[in-house]
Amino acid sequence: MSNAKIEPKTLPGFMELLPNDQIRFNEIKEKIQKSYEKFGFLPLDTPIIESSEVLLAKAGGETEKQIYRFNKGDSDLALRFDLTVPLAKYVAEYYGELSFPFKRYQIGKVYRGEKAQAGRYREFYQCDIDIIGDGSLSIMHDAEIPSVIYTTFKSLGFENFTICINNRKILNGMFEYLELNEKSVDILRIIDKIEKIGKANVIKELENLGLETNQIDTIMKFLEISGTSDEKIEALKNLGIETEIFKTGVNELETVIKQIRVCKVPEKKFAVDLSIARGLDYYTGTVYETFLNDYKKLGSVCSGGRYENLAEYYTDKKLPGVGISIGLSRFFYQIDKENILENENKSISKVLVVSMDETGIGYALDVATTLRDNNINTEVFLEDKKLKAKFKYADKLHIPYVAVIGEEEIKTNTVTLKDMQSGEQEKLSIEEIIKKIK
Repeated sequence: MSNAKIEPKTLPGFMELLPNDQIRFNEIKEKIQKSYEKFGFLPLDTPIIESSEVLLAKAGGETEKQIYRFNKGDSDLALRFDLTVPLAKYVAEYYGELSFPFKRYQIGKVYRGEKAQAGRYREFYQCDIDIIGDGSLSIMHDAEIPSVIYTTFKSLGFENFTICINNRKILNGMFEYLELNEKSVDILRIIDKIEKIGKANVIKELENLGLETNQIDTIMKFLEISGTSDEKIEALKNLGIETEIFKTGVNELETVIKQIRVCKVPEKKFAVDLSIARGLDYYTGTVYETFLNDYKKLGSVCSGGRYENLAEYYTDKKLPGVGISIGLSRFFYQIDKENILENENKSISKVLVVSMDETGIGYALDVATTLRDNNINTEVFLEDKKLKAKFKYADKLHIPYVAVIGEEEIKTNTVTLKDMQSGEQEKLSIEEIIKKIK
């Protein structure tokens, strides 16, 4: 019988972290969750496995190729590839029991069989919020979303970031006016390259696509709009585009910008960005992308927008919504690689209690229980090792304090507390330790 060992290795595209990094990851996840809850978003946790029929109702093309799908008995099952489709199913299923507007957050893993590469995972965390209306949804909610983004990134310790905002109706209205609806995807692909290839090459590519001079002129005027958010909105009004959808888009954008100010998001933290063209086949109104100004190369760290009908594949009820998502696994990989955020807590335990010998174990356990009762995370070192090894253990795990117990401490009902950073130590009562550490 062979004793050959199987090599322990993680599949490519799946994130596993060492404890120190996992603490950081959990800290960020918790801060995002607390930020979402501040705005009244309710928790939701849908199953990772769903019926393929439910998950694939809308999917097609690349998405369908990336889905993990399998059979179990007679059931055709799949792993969820985002949190939006399960939300749509959930709202349609529990429609009669929900209060609208329905505000939910979900933080969970999703699965896509993409090509594994640095920072691109096949299993990854999404942190989503959505506000779903019953029949209609006030545009005020579109203005509240940047307030949530602002609060979230502030809580994570970021100061220099910009929430970029646009409205899909503006682009759609312009293409309708220019009678270029059928070429809109190709045009957007070309104009998206303007920073890389320059204005002259963009014009050339648009000509090659068969656009007329007046059509190209309008598109270039649109691309050259600059200034403050208010100046951009004014310039849009002066473009002379008369389609209803364009006018609606400009009015919606103007309303959202005004209301963001009412929501007290600082002026420097948001801006109209007419180059945002995300979610061509999904978003129908306001769209958002958030950038860390010092790390633009990371791309958008939080994005989303307004959509007209969340659950059209499951119900006849019209359920418009607006939402955003933070791809947490990719975001964590990026900020870790760039050393952007310092780790606040490198350890779960605040105190390691160690006994000089076996006689002090009972007292050590009593001390640990008292500290835990006072909400101080405490670990007791129970292995029979030298004191030096016990300190080394605390140091390696970044535990900030070691409480040492010997004969003297047991007699006087005290503990010798060592600060692992400064090296200082002092004899204290349990009450004094609680006061010091809390």
